[in-house]
Amino acid sequence: MRYNKIPENFNPRFEIASCFIECDGKIILLQRHREKSQGGRWGLPAGKVQKGESIEKAVLREVREETGLDIPEEKISYFGKTFHHHGDYDFVFHMFSTTFGSLPKIRINTYEHKEFAWKSPTEILAMEKAEIVEDLDDVCKLFYNIHA
Repeated sequence: MRYNKIPENFNPRFEIASCFIECDGKIILLQRHREKSQGGRWGLPAGKVQKGESIEKAVLREVREETGLDIPEEKISYFGKTFHHHGDYDFVFHMFSTTFGSLPKIRINTYEHKEFAWKSPTEILAMEKAEIVEDLDDVCKLFYNIHA
């Protein structure tokens, strides 16, 4: 469950940095391997912030590791954070974005993901809940200011 403000009794186990990588009105999604957490589902390039790492450095590292894209820090924009309760743990979810004028060459990390796809926000919201990582629809609505 996603919250825009820190809910009562919120005790985050970790923080995640994610990035909406956009080109021509579409966002890159990565499909997780079946044996990973939320396996088989599609999500944004994202990952845990390591101890002593800034959220900016974390998102750039995760994007590079997961897509092969080396994005300069000045090319990302911070959107904000949300607070999530997932099963028996809580976490903070930071959202960044960057835009490309033409489709970049993607080299996914085959250890973590099995494929990638470019999807519009409308296409993402039309996907079944079981196809996407938990709360991806909610953060897409928030990021793109979609009231549905």
